[in-house]
Amino acid sequence: MTDAAATDRPAALTTADALRRFTRDVFFVAGLTDEHAKIIADVLVWADLRGVDSHGVTRIPMYLRLLDAGDLNPAPSITIRTDTPAAVVFEMDRAAGPVAMTTAMAAAIQKARGAGIGFALARGTTHTAALGYYTSAAARDGMAAIAFAGSVPMMAYHGARAAAVSTSPISIAVPGGDHGPLVLDMATSVISAGGLTQARRAGHPIAPGLALDKNGAPTTDPAAAMIPRPLGGHKGSALSLMIECLTSLLASNPIIADAVKTGSGRHKQNGLALAIDVARFADPTMFRDEVERLIDTMKTLPREAGVAEILVPGERGDRAFERRSREGIPLSRATVDDLTRVAERFRVPMP
Repeated sequence: MTDAAATDRPAALTTADALRRFTRDVFFVAGLTDEHAKIIADVLVWADLRGVDSHGVTRIPMYLRLLDAGDLNPAPSITIRTDTPAAVVFEMDRAAGPVAMTTAMAAAIQKARGAGIGFALARGTTHTAALGYYTSAAARDGMAAIAFAGSVPMMAYHGARAAAVSTSPISIAVPGGDHGPLVLDMATSVISAGGLTQARRAGHPIAPGLALDKNGAPTTDPAAAMIPRPLGGHKGSALSLMIECLTSLLASNPIIADAVKTGSGRHKQNGLALAIDVARFADPTMFRDEVERLIDTMKTLPREAGVAEILVPGERGDRAFERRSREGIPLSRATVDDLTRVAERFRVPMP
């Protein structure tokens, strides 16, 4: 999830606490409960702390648009549709994605404590934000965890010139030792939809091969780039298609086929959370030690020319988290402008 705008000189620096407080206050005034507003704030600011600015507080205006359109329910009635010893399916009633996925992962962890493995589906939610938030929390709780999200068509299918599948993010995390959890968080596209938005706002050209324009022609113009291309060609689009099967179809809430046929652009998502209790299958201390040994092994491999360091999943984010926790979170001029308008609308002090 590379943020093209991250290289801009920031217009402002703020602390994580101030940004959380602002985000929580905005969504509370917008009609969400204090608990749900706090969850959204934690998830969005976590992404900013890790340098994934495309999924941080820059998403606040989008979430408010979903509220205004009636696509995000400020007071959802979250119910259980299916419940077994190892699995649960929630009807999320268009809850905010961070609320839905936090609920789903907590339930998956609880199921895993009893059955060794826990599976939860979040049916009918909204933008799930950075999936690494939920899997890394599970990993800190001694779980290996997986999260998927299925959404509306926004990425090209391999060989097609139109948006036909979602960018379908995936996250996998496992407990670690000194390095902390090992966390993969990625889209099935070569650039996330949020990354395209950031490039467009910053006016940065995008690299060839990343996106198509609205007519399906390849482009490097950030203003014209609308459709991300799949990661690895047929591999990325096939993976996205299977995520639609495992999230949306399994939850009896299909998204892609209807949206492609009707052209409906209404926002909706489904999510999947899976937790595996490491202690049921391996000694937890040994597991963490082996994760550390695996990381150390990768880092001692001979490097290609021009490569200064071999990195493992989540390492850039870990370093950004440490740096931004200490120095502050940089906000681009476009983000500051957006948040200023939000602050004025809801009469909430800027961070």
